[in-house]
Amino acid sequence: MDQRTLCLQYYMHYYHYYMWRRRLLAAIIVCLGMYWYKINVRKRKRKSITYAPMFERDVERMSRLNRMYYGTEANCISELRMRKFVFHKLCANLRRRGLLVDTFHVTVEEQVAMFIHVVGHNWKNRSIGFEFYRSGETVSRYFNAVLDALCLLARDVICIRTIETHSKITSSSRFHPYFEGCIGALDGTHIPACVPIHMQDRFRGRKSFPTQNVLAAVDFDLRFTYVLAGWEGSAHDSYVLQDALSRPNGLKIPEGKYFLADAGYAARPGILPPYRGVRYHLKEYRGSREPENPRELFSHRHSSLRTTVERAFGTLKNRFKIFASQPFFPLKTQVKIVFACCALHNWILDDGPDEYVYDDATWYSALPRSRRHRRDVYQESQAWAHKRDVLAQKMWEDNLAAQDQDD
Repeated sequence: MDQRTLCLQYYMHYYHYYMWRRRLLAAIIVCLGMYWYKINVRKRKRKSITYAPMFERDVERMSRLNRMYYGTEANCISELRMRKFVFHKLCANLRRRGLLVDTFHVTVEEQVAMFIHVVGHNWKNRSIGFEFYRSGETVSRYFNAVLDALCLLARDVICIRTIETHSKITSSSRFHPYFEGCIGALDGTHIPACVPIHMQDRFRGRKSFPTQNVLAAVDFDLRFTYVLAGWEGSAHDSYVLQDALSRPNGLKIPEGKYFLADAGYAARPGILPPYRGVRYHLKEYRGSREPENPRELFSHRHSSLRTTVERAFGTLKNRFKIFASQPFFPLKTQVKIVFACCALHNWILDDGPDEYVYDDATWYSALPRSRRHRRDVYQESQAWAHKRDVLAQKMWEDNLAAQDQDD
């Protein structure tokens, strides 16, 4: 190969290398031009959004939170569904037990306040994020943190406090000594549920929309002593009760004690329902319509005591508006919300009733008429049916004797 051929090959190699560099440089220039156009020219075509400095948003947030925590008692009850002292006591307890912790940006008080706005006012995630100047992710994360903390707290506050006969019974000759040993009342309630389409038939029972059947037992201070949530709305109350009694950590009724129940349940150890087929609800005895036999007298007084559980349900739904409409949470979260709200209910009532608690007079004046109960699928216990007959007969004889003394 001569020198001329070598020079020609070297020249061609250098030419291709030069052209490749030019193309690369041109591509880099085009990319830089497009980037400059994107961040400068296109940005000028729209009106820029001016965000407030983070410091100013923090000041506005703290101002609103302080008005909730330390404002008037009425505002605190309206916004946080409890008195100021009860709210701060709750936050201190959750903090002391390590169930919730203050983070760099969000205090325990703000975490609990956001949760209460969800369950108490039925606010959605976006509304709370706007009101508290938080992102949707932040609201969701702390909602679940508070929900888990309250479910742990529920293990301590939802329990049978005492097995002594309540003063509501011992202080009234209408109830004592006939209901000696009664420690509360139990019943089921239906709470709207959101479930997948293929499950809706199972959760649609007496209501036209899907519900979960929640069984609860309460004492005569309106505090929940046992809660079982998550059953389908089509499930019979007796099945739910049987499940509660059969669970290892379920409803444990102390020996010799019992709960009052409605006519939808069968008499069994620890459960005392009224007679079926007789007047029962208090509205049916208004005016001069007095009980006419032992069974009616027993059912009338039984109803006066058993409405405690209905007042507890009414108070719970009056305080927490999330139970008024269909929620938008997974079913597992919906079940946990029931436990958390019952725990909050008990925590609040430990410091006395407030405006959300129905008193006896208000509740009795708004009582519904008798509804037909589905009959319990389990046979009544003969021993407890006989116990009911004995109580009814003694109650009737004492009532007749008191009327003779008045005459």
